[in-house]
Amino acid sequence: MSEEVKPGFVRVRLDLSYDGRDFSGWAKQREGQRTVQGEIEDALRTVTRSSETYELTVAGRTDSGVHARGQVAHVDLPESLWAEHREKLLRRLAGRLPHDVRIWRAEKAPAGFNARFSAIWRRYAYRVTDHPGGVDPLLRGHVLWHDWTLDLDAMNEAAQALVGEHDFAAYCKRREGATTIRTLQELRWERRPDGILEATVRADAFCHNMVRSLVGAMLFVGDGHRPPDWPGKVLAAGVRDSAVHVVRPHGLTLEEVGYPADELLAARSAEARNKRSLPSAGCC
Repeated sequence: MSEEVKPGFVRVRLDLSYDGRDFSGWAKQREGQRTVQGEIEDALRTVTRSSETYELTVAGRTDSGVHARGQVAHVDLPESLWAEHREKLLRRLAGRLPHDVRIWRAEKAPAGFNARFSAIWRRYAYRVTDHPGGVDPLLRGHVLWHDWTLDLDAMNEAAQALVGEHDFAAYCKRREGATTIRTLQELRWERRPDGILEATVRADAFCHNMVRSLVGAMLFVGDGHRPPDWPGKVLAAGVRDSAVHVVRPHGLTLEEVGYPADELLAARSAEARNKRSLPSAGCC
């Protein structure tokens, strides 16, 4: 996962989208389930007539059932292979990939680019409707139905205490050796003209189940089961609360990934590899 590219290879940035409902997440799995990474790597090997599989590195691994509109990945290809196929690569991939995953751009990446470590933020959207009749059948794969009327103002009040750099252990599924400290840059709700409530969630990075747990807590506030200060108190406690439900994945979409200017890519990649800690309490 280095920003260094081996001699004789070129790093290619891929911009892509997918409907996650029939995928077991992004990452390849030993059991052979259908994954986004597996489909793209297989298609890339086929259209370039390669004898080996070139592994993708992605900006953010999405869970089973989660969608992406603005996912970014990179792959290191032999220079000769890239020179031979780059002009027709997108069209050939479109003919080989299944219809629920599309690659929109494939270009040589700037020096220092790493799809995962160079990113400075990821922006997700979670969509939910509280309409008493349920979800529009044409949107059922992308919108959660919440069978309680939701108070938008209360949910936005609850969101304010969650923004900033915190240890989000109370909202994450812990992984051995991984930090749960993140900087939540933006968290807000709006009700669209069609009545759907949409959460915008942007952070430098996310730990496992973080977005869906935050949404679950705020829905509990929105429907009146908890006061607006409750999600902040859960965050401060630092432990999982049984009342915080991880909402279903189909309402979640990775909308966009942000990167710094080209000359800052390598520095950002190095910085992102450092394990973070919060400032010690009581310090000056």
